[in-house]
Amino acid sequence: METPVQNEITFYQDMDVTVTQSRYVTHSKTYAMRNISSVHIFEIVKSKKLPVLMIIIGFLMLFSNELRIMGFIILLLGVTVLSLIKNEFSVRISTNSGEANSIVSKDKLYIQKIVNALNQAIIHRG
Repeated sequence: METPVQNEITFYQDMDVTVTQSRYVTHSKTYAMRNISSVHIFEIVKSKKLPVLMIIIGFLMLFSNELRIMGFIILLLGVTVLSLIKNEFSVRISTNSGEANSIVSKDKLYIQKIVNALNQAIIHRG
């Protein structure tokens, strides 16, 4: 059975992430806080080329009598896909071995909470 470290301050904890003064634990990795030199939010921009292309092709097909129904379907599908594409955000940490995206989510506020906790732990470490 694992025993907790005495006097360890926890800055953030949920089901997937724990940030303490000495470690940062994610789904599958544990980072020592002493190895983390900086942390920030990184936005992963999703490509919107395919749905925009579908919208253009679908719109152009609306002008043909034979292809009007297919054009409408492609146009509608393109608009739907475009509205569902959301950028993702990650906690990007810099360590002595380089940069890594440790947690990825579409919820920017969730990522911001983790980044804030990591910054507090870095400041606490001194």
